[in-house]
Amino acid sequence: MEAVSETDVQFWMAKAVNWGEATSCSALLDTSRHLGSLRSFLQQVLQGLQQMSSTSEAMKMFPFVGQFLGRLCWNPCVIADERSQRLLLRCLNCLYSAEPLNAVEQKANMWIKNMLCHLISEEEGSVAHATVKHAGLTPKRYHSEALQKVVSLMTEEVIKSCDGLPNTSARCSNGNIHAMSTACAALVTCPQMSPLIGALLKHSMLCGSSCLNQEFIKEVSEALISKRLVLEDEAVVNLWCYSPTCLEGAAVSLLESVLSDHETMTQSLDKHVNGSLLPQASADHCHIFISVNEIYRNVLTEIDENLAMRALIQVFTVCFLQRLTGQKPQDRLPLRAFFPHVMPSLLTPLLTAPSEVPREAWLDHLSWIRSLLQSVTENEEVGEDVRAYQAFFEAWFLLVQCGYWVDTAAELLVLAAPENAEPLLWLLTFFHHPTNRGHQRSQQTAVAREAWTHLRMLFLTRPPPPRHLSAVKELLSSSLSANLVLHLFSNFTVFSHGPVSIITEITDKVLTEAAVKHRALWILASIRCRLNSAATWDDSVHSRLRTLQDTLLQT
Repeated sequence: MEAVSETDVQFWMAKAVNWGEATSCSALLDTSRHLGSLRSFLQQVLQGLQQMSSTSEAMKMFPFVGQFLGRLCWNPCVIADERSQRLLLRCLNCLYSAEPLNAVEQKANMWIKNMLCHLISEEEGSVAHATVKHAGLTPKRYHSEALQKVVSLMTEEVIKSCDGLPNTSARCSNGNIHAMSTACAALVTCPQMSPLIGALLKHSMLCGSSCLNQEFIKEVSEALISKRLVLEDEAVVNLWCYSPTCLEGAAVSLLESVLSDHETMTQSLDKHVNGSLLPQASADHCHIFISVNEIYRNVLTEIDENLAMRALIQVFTVCFLQRLTGQKPQDRLPLRAFFPHVMPSLLTPLLTAPSEVPREAWLDHLSWIRSLLQSVTENEEVGEDVRAYQAFFEAWFLLVQCGYWVDTAAELLVLAAPENAEPLLWLLTFFHHPTNRGHQRSQQTAVAREAWTHLRMLFLTRPPPPRHLSAVKELLSSSLSANLVLHLFSNFTVFSHGPVSIITEITDKVLTEAAVKHRALWILASIRCRLNSAATWDDSVHSRLRTLQDTLLQT
């Protein structure tokens, strides 16, 4: 293999000398800016060292290597970059002689041991340890604090430039901000860099211009999603406001985590959604809510039967509304701003939580919702223009977002009198089967009514009649009506007043397939979220719900 070029050697040796221990802002900026190309050069050197048969041959072929690697080992910026540090370690290992042949190789081994101790250990007696002992610090802490000190100075500079902006519409004229963000791109996962990253993101919001390096934005977003970077909430929201791509990444990451980890999510979906920070950011910034809504709406149109997707949309909306309600009235935007395409008459009845309506008024409230939605569907069926269809879709999507009212309807159906069941069954059917092609909704309403009749007999009769058990299992086996029947069945398991042992026995006999149990868990997750925000707490219902979830997870 050919040796590295003399021009490259001279360039990088000059850089290593000029950087020193990178204890100034300019040195840190320049080191960070060159980390990518430095790694490429170190990879070249490593490949060359791997071809050498001995340390003596390596030192003859690469006479600069000892001084070069030694200087880099004392640069906190280089050491803070995991990939650069890994390359340094591999280069040092290549230079080490397992069986030194002469005094030069013995001396080289001693030096390499000290460098390795300096990089990866706190071993007493090493040169590195002795060098910084006077400061009362270990080598690792010495470099950490050196980097932290420089970052602190840079952070102060950014904060001062933020304070100097006369108003939020001021434009950034400081090219140094772009340079700093460029330098940070290679080091975003270093804990010491978090304050500077936060300050740069805050500056971008106040400045109002695209003065940050795009590679920096990309690296920060990926590090946040992979949990290799921790930032203050304000900094994360500033990132989402600055970059729609990063916001989309966060929304998709939440979606993927929910779809891939149903056992965890079904137990604490609302906590997980709140932990994403998206509901709070959406309440504070209307455009974030609209963007996240659009992403989930598009996904739902592709997988509209997916109950996990529906549960996520419903829980996200609940968490968002809770955050919005918690704001001061003077700071709160009207609901119309967050739902610009929905008929205004639908907003109040649907976005009012069941906990805000007296229980005895639930049936009237649901009948009101049904009449409003029914008028929208009738307009869509008689009209063929795009606006009628748009209004219809927006009404249905709002019902999915406010699925807690559908859950409430299903709960009331457990003990509802036959004369009160019609509007509740209609809502449940429209939720699962919004289109009426070939009179499908009418057919599904009939299926819902049939399922409801069987479930009442199954859960309210002792012992459970086998005939009705078989009928419910058969209805669940239909691909068209499975989710609708499962929705009803899940609510009967939670809200019927029979002994828990009987309920779990029925559940075991009816829900025999793993896929059906999986879908039932998502319905129970939605119910749990609604109950968590209810005006009153019923211990027996919560206990029954937990038992059902545990039973489905274990079988």
